[in-house]
Amino acid sequence: MRVAVTILISCVAALLALGMVILYSSSMDQGGTHFLLKQLVGCAVGIALCLTAATLDYRGLKRFAWPLFVLAVIMLAMVFLPHIGIRRNGASRWLGYGKTSLFQPSEFAKLALIIVLAYYCERFRRRMPTFKWGMVIPSLLIALMLGLIFQEPDVGNMLLLAAVSAVVLMIGGIRLRCLLPLVIAGSLAVGWFIYHNPMRSERVYSWLHLEETKQGKGMQAYQAMVALGSGGVIGKGLGDGRQKLGWVPEHHTDFIFSIVGEELGLVGTLAVVATFVAIVICGRYIAWNACDPFGLLLGSGITFLIGLQAVINIGVVTSALPNKGLPLPFISYGGSNLAIMLLSVGILLSIARKGRSPEAGVEVPCHSDDVHEPNPFRARNPK
Repeated sequence: MRVAVTILISCVAALLALGMVILYSSSMDQGGTHFLLKQLVGCAVGIALCLTAATLDYRGLKRFAWPLFVLAVIMLAMVFLPHIGIRRNGASRWLGYGKTSLFQPSEFAKLALIIVLAYYCERFRRRMPTFKWGMVIPSLLIALMLGLIFQEPDVGNMLLLAAVSAVVLMIGGIRLRCLLPLVIAGSLAVGWFIYHNPMRSERVYSWLHLEETKQGKGMQAYQAMVALGSGGVIGKGLGDGRQKLGWVPEHHTDFIFSIVGEELGLVGTLAVVATFVAIVICGRYIAWNACDPFGLLLGSGITFLIGLQAVINIGVVTSALPNKGLPLPFISYGGSNLAIMLLSVGILLSIARKGRSPEAGVEVPCHSDDVHEPNPFRARNPK
């Protein structure tokens, strides 16, 4: 367990350091240190939350699972209120005052939904194979939160959270024949929405016909590919990239990976990918060796959230996926996402602190108020 924790902390620290350097480099033509200073504030808040979560017992979250869920729903609803919610580019996704955005509730909603689903699946794990407890009730919880995120609109975060929720439910014991109809129905609904939404259907078309739309909707993705290609193997060097000078829109947020590729080359991009793979492996190891089902489900959900968000962002930048508007964890500019991601890492560290240590042959006893059984999923792991 100690090795997994050490690797996890080292990888997150490396991504944070790289993010600050690349953010400063990418924003040199946009006010110098403005974005960097704001990101440092978000990083400081996130590190404080991470350390706090790591020192506390993650099992205490079970007492706050429902309050956190209700708070997340209220915050998501508040983005539609005048003078509180901030609307930009046709989307209401931020809370703030005037034109100053302070927080993005959908980031907090991701973690809140994972917590409540993990608690629900542990609390009713013997009933999860049934239709009512395994599909109907969790679907209502998920639909409420996803519906509010969809109304912002934020389709990228909605799809991400839907996938993470499905993984938590699968690990929690829902039968595949119950989950499959939900997946099919959700996929058809999303397809229908994209087909009847001109902006998003144009995004899909530009993704399929990038060369044809490189002067219009596909310009961002096309210029990102140019940035990645021009970096070569070792890159042009930090600060020497050219695509950040107005060619790649949102290059400090959703498309910051293209700046990594241009300035650090193939070596830098592969190092970033390898770092995220290491984080996912360590997160999976920590979750699997949790002392109770709640830790297993919570750790798995957090790990899948970080990994899938990274996969989607890198897939969008490399034109393997259509544009979704999701930041790259720990690297992209955005205080809300950075703070919640670091908080999630802190919860993983708490799970590791309370979990067992197979390499030392030691298992930490799990003293919980409402759980008196061993982790039922450990039997699946022969180790």
